[in-house]
Amino acid sequence: YKSIIVFSACLGIVIWSLLLWTETLAALQVVQVLYGAYMASEVAYYTYIYAKISREKYQQVTGNTRAAILLGRFLSGVISQVLVSTGAMNVRDLNYITLGTQAVSLLWSFLLPPVKTSVYFYSRDEDIKVTTGTVACDTAALPQQLQQQQDHRVETATPLPKARFSASRAVRLLWQHFKSAYRQLPVVQWSLWWALAMAGFIQVQVYVQLLWHEIDQDQGTLFNGGAEALLTLLGAISALAAGYIANRIFEQWALWILTVCSGLQGGLILYSGFATNIWVAYVLYILFGTLYLFMVTMASAIVAKYLEEDSFGLIFGINTFVAIGVQALLTLATISERGLMLDPRDQFKVYGGYFLVLSIIYLIAAIVAGVARLLQLRKAPTATARESSPASAPPNDGANRRP
Repeated sequence: YKSIIVFSACLGIVIWSLLLWTETLAALQVVQVLYGAYMASEVAYYTYIYAKISREKYQQVTGNTRAAILLGRFLSGVISQVLVSTGAMNVRDLNYITLGTQAVSLLWSFLLPPVKTSVYFYSRDEDIKVTTGTVACDTAALPQQLQQQQDHRVETATPLPKARFSASRAVRLLWQHFKSAYRQLPVVQWSLWWALAMAGFIQVQVYVQLLWHEIDQDQGTLFNGGAEALLTLLGAISALAAGYIANRIFEQWALWILTVCSGLQGGLILYSGFATNIWVAYVLYILFGTLYLFMVTMASAIVAKYLEEDSFGLIFGINTFVAIGVQALLTLATISERGLMLDPRDQFKVYGGYFLVLSIIYLIAAIVAGVARLLQLRKAPTATARESSPASAPPNDGANRRP
């Protein structure tokens, strides 16, 4: 866990160094690859927290850790907006601040307490050996009330044996946890939305600045940093709320909730592609992002409830990996030379349609699940009636009656 966090900070230093001191297309392509790894390694942050606390606090720390990240982004947005608005720095110079914070985070990561062993790569033959035996007592040395006891049965615990590295065990356990997680319908429902929605959110977040520039060409009047700051502040509040709200309703009506939320997100982004007022575009983006950050926090907490112990990093990592892969495909399809090479407005129309398609998928799933549940309820009374009715009625003649 700790090594990946350190590696993530190193990636950040390399990425922002390339952004500052290179201008070639090849360098930007390298940045894209490294940035994907940088974003994917963020899962180690959540996994590290899970490895250090008890299971019953997972939902709370899910909200707390996500809120911490968002509060950091809030400070970033506020500082950048102030510096740009006052003319102290331009947009490119802000990368120097980011580079400096990456260096500080690298130093801080070395101070984190490590998780000693991995449940996947290290194993112990036995947890605790308990030995039962008989020990004679020196009655002269015992209190008066214990002198009548000549011996006592005691239990002793031997120290844990040293953890052993096992690659084969890691493969088996990873596969076992993978199957155990994705065999459960709630995990599949929420993980699918999590991965696909995260891909869309990353794509929107990365390219929304281009849309804002397209809407308002006057760079001096843009409040991009302020919009990002407000989004992260509201997102942090919503993430904290998601960490403490009872998620029973979200589990019971998962398909319908995901349908509505995806539809709303799609509508907001689609409207952004047609917006002509920069302030309207800001509001649409903030609403879209706040809704996503609340729902992804809730999705993380719900998925975590169904996972095996110590498999959170695995499943969270798979979901994030799928999200980054889908986001790469979106980039290839909409922006690259091999794709459609759409302008910013058309890009956001595609992204809006992407979320609407996601909403339709969950709508179909919700209808199918509802019909199946209704048919099951209709069959249940019939089966109950058949089981309660007698197989055959006794003859109703008086010949066999006793006085």
